[in-house]
Amino acid sequence: MAESKHLPKVLLLGPPNVFQIHGKHFSQRFQFLKPFESPIPTDQFLAENCGSVQAMMCSGDTPVTSDLLRKLPAVRIIVTSSAGVNHIDLTECRRRGISVCNAGTVFSEDVADTAVGLVIDVMRRISAGDRFVRSGVWPVQGQYPLGSKVGGKRVGIIGLGSIGLEVAKRLEAFGCKISYNSRTKKSSIPFAYYPSVLELTINCDILVICCALTDQTRHMINKEVLYALGKEGVIVNIARGAIIDEKELVACLVDGKIAGAGLDVFENEPEVPNELFDLDNVVLSAHRAVFTEQSLWDIYELMSGNLEAFFANKPLLSPVIDG
Repeated sequence: MAESKHLPKVLLLGPPNVFQIHGKHFSQRFQFLKPFESPIPTDQFLAENCGSVQAMMCSGDTPVTSDLLRKLPAVRIIVTSSAGVNHIDLTECRRRGISVCNAGTVFSEDVADTAVGLVIDVMRRISAGDRFVRSGVWPVQGQYPLGSKVGGKRVGIIGLGSIGLEVAKRLEAFGCKISYNSRTKKSSIPFAYYPSVLELTINCDILVICCALTDQTRHMINKEVLYALGKEGVIVNIARGAIIDEKELVACLVDGKIAGAGLDVFENEPEVPNELFDLDNVVLSAHRAVFTEQSLWDIYELMSGNLEAFFANKPLLSPVIDG
């Protein structure tokens, strides 16, 4: 591997799922420093090997704190495999002039597909019906309970970014009435805008969460919002688990305060509240909305492109912060 010594050095934290699949391709373009493979403590590894490293690659599961960044005085770019950047101390990055690149819109269509799949599954009781058939009770208990029509439902989307827009486009094709809440009203968007999450929730049958996790959105979906959704309402979350107050969500589902939920994300992953396992009106997914064969190749190309642009002093492809 002598050739790799001449490649640009990149500190690899995590590593991201995309590296586990496309590591061979990455390693043909960059020399990776991997503290997770070293027998010495991480702090010692960073001190001995990473003092001059300018680039870092990480996943959304890897906290990039101000304390970590202080140990990396030469870092000038962080490339994350996630669309969300709540795991990175952006304030410290701005102070230091560190560029941050995320997944951009690479995952938007796949995540939107999953969101719509969860909506259909919860409303039409597909997963629950599958369990009903497989358990062998159909001949004994007779017909399975009816589901609910998706077309014509009022769908409220929280966060009308690239993912939210893709969700809206798909559900509008079903004949759903779309409305949204976002930080600002989008003048080019024909859908109804509600300035508050509570007002949006009062006016929808299905609430789809597509926004980023920030200090402001943490536990934004609280008891008041869930009660406003009501006994006929369904919530779908493909964003971040902590946007919902999970304890309140579980209580509302168990007590029948809302009709159902489709959840790809959870507050304390990979731990999932046990109470959800026995509920037929809840569909669970293991935070896989972003992952398809095609999206992982696309994120490999985007992350590589961002790193190559940095080392060539060219414009970054998906900057969140352009230092």
